Amino acid sequence: MIKNWRDIALNTHATVQEALAVLDAGSMQITLVVEDDDHLAGTVTDGDIRRALLHGKGLDTPIHEVMNANPITGLIEEDRNIWQRTMLRHSLRHLPLLDSRGCVKDLVRFQMPSEPRRDTPVVIMAGGLGARLRPLTKDIPKPLIKVGSKPVLQTIIENFSEQGFEELYLCINYKGEMIRKHFGDGSHFGVSIQYVEENERLGTAGALALLPKAPDRPFIVMNGDLLTKVDFVRLLEFHEQQGFAATMAMREYNYQVPYGVLKFSSGYRLESLVEKPIKRFYVNAGIYILNPDTLHHIAHKEYFEMPSLFQKLMEAGESVGSFPLRDYWIDIGRLEDLERASNEFLEMFG
Repeated sequence: MIKNWRDIALNTHATVQEALAVLDAGSMQITLVVEDDDHLAGTVTDGDIRRALLHGKGLDTPIHEVMNANPITGLIEEDRNIWQRTMLRHSLRHLPLLDSRGCVKDLVRFQMPSEPRRDTPVVIMAGGLGARLRPLTKDIPKPLIKVGSKPVLQTIIENFSEQGFEELYLCINYKGEMIRKHFGDGSHFGVSIQYVEENERLGTAGALALLPKAPDRPFIVMNGDLLTKVDFVRLLEFHEQQGFAATMAMREYNYQVPYGVLKFSSGYRLESLVEKPIKRFYVNAGIYILNPDTLHHIAHKEYFEMPSLFQKLMEAGESVGSFPLRDYWIDIGRLEDLERASNEFLEMFG
């Protein structure tokens, strides 16, 4: 449930312009239209207003002319699972809850059906300096920078929780106490959090040598500055089915050469000219699945990056794999990417 449904409610005398203001301020993509006694008259979404404007309605149009006067609703007495089932069946993001008189009592968000709890450990690297995001990281660590309405690390943790993962380790260094204070033991977010403190920076793999106990099953490692909709269960199952010792998630990266590219033979005889070709690469996405034995390749308290671990495993003859991500993914480590993530957050995670 949201904190107060009245924050996104309007009286029936309101205008389209007032509804737009409430939609923008509330970031809920829905506005409730209520009468003086809280009786629900209708609902208004971004889509309702867009359709009204396309049909020539102005911003001063009374809201009752564009609202949905027969919205799907739930009963406050019903079980939470019934509310979620109703939203799933009707593809709704929110459901107004009414009493027997048709008056609004609350508003609930849609949540995917609960995943089974999983005992796979998850390690999140949250100790970086965030140098490329200065001056934003002067006073707070990069994982606590807000994208949308919450810190990026909170979105990551909530995503793991929603997929059933509850045993989390946060590797912290730069301003780590601020991260510890924000997340505590993780119970507020539906997970259990233990902290791995790096007294000196150890890199994306070196910190794994500090885990309080060695995992006894494949585990997930992820950078703490990523926003993604990746299905971690699918990634984990792929790793196990392929029999890899380590799996690196990869992301397709396209780069368009801004010039015509020439190919020529000896004597400078021109063989071909391709105008502004697109080069495609696969890049490290900062998400990994590791078997417990891979930790034997990491020296204690030595700086060690994850690509070096994968290189070491390949040199040792281990079976190392990759998994192509097609889901939403963005690294907020640069200011321009942070800005893009902020603009896309509501659509992807709202």
